[in-house]
Amino acid sequence: MKKDAHFYVVLAVSRACGFKKESAHRLAYASQFVDDAKINLIYLQNHGLKEGLDNLDDRPAFFNIATCHSYFKVDTFNYEAMVNNTSAFHFVPGCKGKTFTKKLRCREESPIILDILQDALQEDNPIILGLVLHPYADTFAHQGFSGLLSKVNAIKNCRVENELSAKLQMRILNLFCNLWSDKFERYLNKILPAYGHAQALDFPDLPYLVWSHEYDPSDDFRGYRKRIIVDNRERYLRAFKKIKEHLEYYLSLHPQHRDEKISFSQFDLFWDALIYKGKDQARIRNWQKLLLELGLFSEEDKALWTYDDSTWLRKAFVNYNFERFHNRRVEDAQCVENFKSTDWYHFIMAVKWYKRKFYHYSQKHQLSFPS
Repeated sequence: MKKDAHFYVVLAVSRACGFKKESAHRLAYASQFVDDAKINLIYLQNHGLKEGLDNLDDRPAFFNIATCHSYFKVDTFNYEAMVNNTSAFHFVPGCKGKTFTKKLRCREESPIILDILQDALQEDNPIILGLVLHPYADTFAHQGFSGLLSKVNAIKNCRVENELSAKLQMRILNLFCNLWSDKFERYLNKILPAYGHAQALDFPDLPYLVWSHEYDPSDDFRGYRKRIIVDNRERYLRAFKKIKEHLEYYLSLHPQHRDEKISFSQFDLFWDALIYKGKDQARIRNWQKLLLELGLFSEEDKALWTYDDSTWLRKAFVNYNFERFHNRRVEDAQCVENFKSTDWYHFIMAVKWYKRKFYHYSQKHQLSFPS
């Protein structure tokens, strides 16, 4: 899923369910920030913290805090990044199958993510819930693929099925696949390894798309091919209707986040907007327009109904700048005076919380990752 789903749909649905504006924004921002939190090691000059820190080389730091990484850089294809980032946050294992490789295949509402979600619902922390909703939603969109470089992800003959939504590049892709499928797929395997849904391009992340591909469902990869038709519209609708139920339940447990002035029943407008046919920015603009027209936010609330991946970082660090902080490793970060109360700090604590839960529930469901 992309920003329109992870931020804007979560923002709209949480606000319509009755969340206060600030709580809805924290929840939605955490959901999307999972796709943007690429810092894995950050050394702090000052902090004022007594807990939550890691100590590396006798220096205060946060380590192993990334929730994503670049999928097209060779140095990110390492086991630790695949497990801690890709599998944990984007392709939660379904734990179904006879082999370790097959158990890693992401499955809708994986037992691991359901257990983590139940714990998150008990926490009075919208940032934790928002973070968990990201991998939860991705289990619907990314099901069938694995977060590790694997034969599970080696699909064949990927093509668009609903022509009305096919962009020009999709038509070109279909032309290559249909006319020169063998040559095209050999070329595709060279430039796009079997990692995540790379060989399906961004097809799983387009909410309006109907597409298909062939894969090998056997446990020993005998080469047998089975074609599956994927209707993203059904998957996305199913995901966010479930998310709506979880958000409503969360408010029943934590009414301090409820805005008593909200009374909303036009959710069908959201489900129509969810599968709106348009490019990424067009879908985002459509959501922004809807948020204002329905009175869920006002023009004065722009900071709450727009997404900027630098917002939380800027508010947490005195010496923030784009070049310094958009790296895997950051040196000499200067924390603001109230650092412990910043959303970025709470997000990092949520990441640490999530990773502990992920490994705990993986073991519970008989999935042990080799060290």
